Amino acid sequence: MKALAIAATGMSAQQKNLEVISNNIANMNTTAFKASRAEFSDLLYQMDRAAGVSNRGGTAPVPEGIQQGLGVKTAAVRKLHAQGALQQTNNAFDLAIDGQGWFEITGPDGEALFTRAGAFNVNGEGALVTLDGYEVQPGITVPIEAVKVTVNESGEVFATYADGNPATNIGQLSLTSFVNDAGLKAIGGNLFRETEASGAPNTGIAGEGPLGVIRQGYLEGANVDPVKEITSLISAQRGYEMNSKVIQAADDMAGTVSKGIR
Repeated sequence: MKALAIAATGMSAQQKNLEVISNNIANMNTTAFKASRAEFSDLLYQMDRAAGVSNRGGTAPVPEGIQQGLGVKTAAVRKLHAQGALQQTNNAFDLAIDGQGWFEITGPDGEALFTRAGAFNVNGEGALVTLDGYEVQPGITVPIEAVKVTVNESGEVFATYADGNPATNIGQLSLTSFVNDAGLKAIGGNLFRETEASGAPNTGIAGEGPLGVIRQGYLEGANVDPVKEITSLISAQRGYEMNSKVIQAADDMAGTVSKGIR
């Protein structure tokens, strides 16, 4: 019976949907986490009779054919790059992007990686780094004598010293944008990698063009909506149950046929 195989694809799709939802819920408190959504498409169709062929008398075409669908498949798991809520921390090295844009990070192999999780700190040499120790680009080094660090909305970094002199500009943070944020490859650790689907990075100053501004003392929260996720979880569970009922019904029908043969 085709129904057994079709319902099995439905159960597999709902299982994938459940895995995506569970990952969203698990990361609801992860800084700058972007929720995902499973997208599905129907499988190939088996053509039993094509539309438009001549009828029995050969005088007119039939208006509709017979196409038998063969199930469902997971087409994509889409990252939803909507802005998360900004949460005040009052930490000088916590930076949030209010709007579009990404911070550029130098990864472990020297490659350019990108993140919106601005929970930064300084290492033993005063360099601005992520929580995993990867250096933020362009490189910013905070002097050991600085008593206060200020970052304005444009990404200019100023250091204030105990001598009472005016704050000194020690660097300029930039932001990067992509044509297709959804095409970036998530590699874990709140980091993303450029791909052909995302397009090439476009680097600029915060607040210019499509780029957002930088908010010092804030972090971007996850854009996960717990209510929507729980609703989607219930829907996925019911879909899984209904597909399992189809398998049970098809099995009962096959059992009836086999009993009749005996």
